Amino acid sequence: MLDLNTLADLSRGNCISICAFLVPANLLVTILTISLVALRRPLHQVWQSAGIASFFASVMILHVYTWFLIGVVMPPTYILLWLAITCLVANLAAILFQRRYSNSPSLSN
Repeated sequence: MLDLNTLADLSRGNCISICAFLVPANLLVTILTISLVALRRPLHQVWQSAGIASFFASVMILHVYTWFLIGVVMPPTYILLWLAITCLVANLAAILFQRRYSNSPSLSN
C-alpha cells in the first residue's frame, strides 16, 4: 500500500533535485505549448504538450503542498506555487486559443 507520509518525506528530502528538474521542465514545456499554438500546429500536438506541462505543474503543486503540510510558509513555496499555477493557466489558455482560432482564416496574404 502507498504510504503518503513516506512519499511526502521523500519529496521534502529531495527538494533541491525535484525543484531543479520541475522548474525548467515546467517553463520549457509551457513555452513549447505556446510556440506550437503560435505556429498553428495540429491540435493533438498542442494537447500532448499541454498534457505533459500540466503533469509537471501538478507534481510541483503537490510538492509545494507537502511543505505547507508541515507549516513551511516561506517566499520560495509561494513562488513555486505561483509558477505552477501560471503554467497550468497558460496551457489551458493555449488550448482554448487553439480550439477557438484553428478554423479561422489566416491573417497573412
